[in-house]
Amino acid sequence: MAEEKKVYSRTKGIIDGAVSGFCPGCMHSTIHKLIGEAAEDLGKLDKLVRVEGVGCCGLGQFYVTCDETIAAHGRACAVATGIKRSSPDSLIYTYQGDGDLAAIGLAETMSAANRGENFTVIFVNNGIYGMTGGQMAPTTLLGMKATTAPQGRKAEEHGYPMHMCEILNQLTAPYYLERVSCDTPQNVIKTRNAIKKAFQYQLEGKGFSMVEIVTSCPTNWGLSTLDSLDFLRDKMFTEYPLGVYRDKGAEK
Repeated sequence: MAEEKKVYSRTKGIIDGAVSGFCPGCMHSTIHKLIGEAAEDLGKLDKLVRVEGVGCCGLGQFYVTCDETIAAHGRACAVATGIKRSSPDSLIYTYQGDGDLAAIGLAETMSAANRGENFTVIFVNNGIYGMTGGQMAPTTLLGMKATTAPQGRKAEEHGYPMHMCEILNQLTAPYYLERVSCDTPQNVIKTRNAIKKAFQYQLEGKGFSMVEIVTSCPTNWGLSTLDSLDFLRDKMFTEYPLGVYRDKGAEK
């Protein structure tokens, strides 16, 4: 008897039935769904193109149904620039972690934002390198332990946490910058709306947008899923306040 072939639903940009490989308590799965929903709301799922960073972000290739490519570590904004310029009708977004976007990819991120490239950056900030073993990232909090900072991050040795929304807000070109999270149902809705707005601005040709999503990493933080939410709200949100940092569309 021939083996029955499983058919996956491709609604909302996610392969229905695929088993997630993300750690319990990680918010990547939720974010992937919100991206697909936002693109579907805009009727652009067939135009959606994803450029992945390296690390946990790269696991998305197993779950998304849109066209996608994995960039070399830190180079997602450079790759997205090339794709968008050669295929301007596509809805392009990068999906990057803090190490990828703010460390090795800082030059590419800053340059694309400074040029006002017309694509969307989804920046997942969990304050640490996830897949590669919990090394200190540019966004690691002061005092927060990492495999490369076993005594905790020290300003005099490692510098201070980097705030990417605030940094990019010093540039002239970016059109939309917002920091959100997915720790509550209300914040999930805000994140979905922020992604949809960023996509809409791209479709209107407004230029560079970034949605920074502050998330938890229970595995590398060494916390339970519930304790990691407390840490997120008590520590991460204090260092990285949620809110809109720039919305040129709302100024008109």
